[in-house]
Amino acid sequence: MVGGTVLLGFLPHSCRVALRHASMVPRISCVTQVCATVSRWELRPVRTIHHSPPVCAGHNKWSKVKDVKIPRDHERAQMMAKLSMMIRLAVKEGGPNPEYNAALAQVIEQCRSKNVPKATIEHAIKGADKSKSSTQHLYEVRGPSGFMALVEVLTDNSKRSNQEIRHLLNKHGAAICEGARHSFSKKGVIMATRGDLSSDQALELAIEAGAEDVKETEDEEERAMLQFICDMGETRAVRETLDKLGVSTVSSGLEYVATTGAPLTTDQLRDAHVLLEAVKDHVDVVRIWDNIEAKD
Repeated sequence: MVGGTVLLGFLPHSCRVALRHASMVPRISCVTQVCATVSRWELRPVRTIHHSPPVCAGHNKWSKVKDVKIPRDHERAQMMAKLSMMIRLAVKEGGPNPEYNAALAQVIEQCRSKNVPKATIEHAIKGADKSKSSTQHLYEVRGPSGFMALVEVLTDNSKRSNQEIRHLLNKHGAAICEGARHSFSKKGVIMATRGDLSSDQALELAIEAGAEDVKETEDEEERAMLQFICDMGETRAVRETLDKLGVSTVSSGLEYVATTGAPLTTDQLRDAHVLLEAVKDHVDVVRIWDNIEAKD
C-alpha cells in the first residue's frame, strides 16, 4: 500500500486517526466517507513530493575525470616507470651513491622536478640489483616530412623493443635513418622557470652565466620555462651562476640540441605530432629529441 501511505501523509491528523481504526475495506475507497464524518478540516502546510529521482550536483564529474584525469594519470604512471628504469640502470653502472655517480644524480634530479615521491626513488635504488638487466639504445629517425629525431630507449628485451619501435615508425611514415644524430649536438641544458623575465633579460642572464644560448619553452604543465644551453663540461658552473643571479633553476643534465632545424607546415606539424606521441607512449621509450620548427 505505497499509494495509501503517501495519501495518508496529505490528510489532516483527525482523518489519519479515523482511518487507522477503519475496517479492512481498502483505505483509498473510504477516504471520502471518513473525511465527511470529520466536523472540520485541519489545514496544515504540506511538502511537495517529487516523483523523479534527484539530480546530484556534479553529475558530469565522471566525464571530466574520464577525459582529463585518466590520461594524465596514465602518462604520469608511464613517466614514473621509465624514471625508475633509468635509476636502476644508473645504479648498476655507477653505484647507488649519487655523490659519486653523476648519471644517478641527474636522474634523481629529474625525478624531483617531476614530483616523484621519495619512497619511489629509494625503492628503485634498492631494487636495482634484483631487477632485470636493461640496455640503452638511441634510434636515429627520419620523419615523414624530412625532420630528424633521436629516440632514447631503455629495455630489458632489445629484440622486442626493436621490432615494436620499427613497426610504429613504419605505420606513421617514418623510418630508421643512420646519420640523423648529425643534426644534433650533445649539450648541457639547464631548465628554469621564466617568471617575469623578458627575452632580453633572459639573454643577458645567459651571457653573464656563461651559457651559449637560451630558448623559451614549456614544461608538461604548459608553464613558461627557459632552457639555458651550454657546453657539457660547464653545466654545473652555469647552473650555480644562474642560481646566484636569482634565476629559479629546476633541473640540469645532458641532452641533444638540434643544430639544424626542419621547418614544417601546419599539416606536417600535425602528422609529426601524431608520430611522436605514438612513439613516446611506448613503454620502453625514455626521451625523444627532434629538430622540428614551425614554418612561417
